[in-house]
Amino acid sequence: MRYLIAALLGASLLTTPAMAKPPLREVSAIDDALFDLGIADIVRKNCPTISARMFKAIGYVRNLEKKARGMGYSQTEIDAYTDSDAEKNRLRAKAATFFRARGVDTSDPQSYCALGLEEIQKASRIGSLLRAK
Repeated sequence: MRYLIAALLGASLLTTPAMAKPPLREVSAIDDALFDLGIADIVRKNCPTISARMFKAIGYVRNLEKKARGMGYSQTEIDAYTDSDAEKNRLRAKAATFFRARGVDTSDPQSYCALGLEEIQKASRIGSLLRAK
C-alpha cells in the first residue's frame, strides 16, 4: 500500500509541471484586454476632447481580475503581473508600435483624438472605454 501511495504521489509530481499555468503575459484573453485598457488610457490622457468611462473601466479591471482568478491565478500573481516594470515596458513598446501602425503622431493630440473617435464609432473594446466630450 505504501508503494502504491508513493507511486501515485510520484506520478502526480511528474505531471504538475505540464499542468502549470502559463505566465499571465501569455494568456491572450488577459494580456490583450489589459493592452486595450492601456491604449484607451493613453488616448484619453492625450486627447482633450475624449474622456474615460471610469465606471466601465473600473468594472473592466475587476472583471479581468475575476477572469484571471477563475483561471487559477492568485491575487499575488495578478498583482505581480500588473505591477511588473518589465511588463509595463513591454506593453508600452507594444503600444508605441500600435500607435505607429495606426498613423498616430504622438506629438499631435488631435491624432490621438482621431484614433479615439474611430474606436468609439467602431464600438471596439478600446472605444467602449472612451467617451467623446
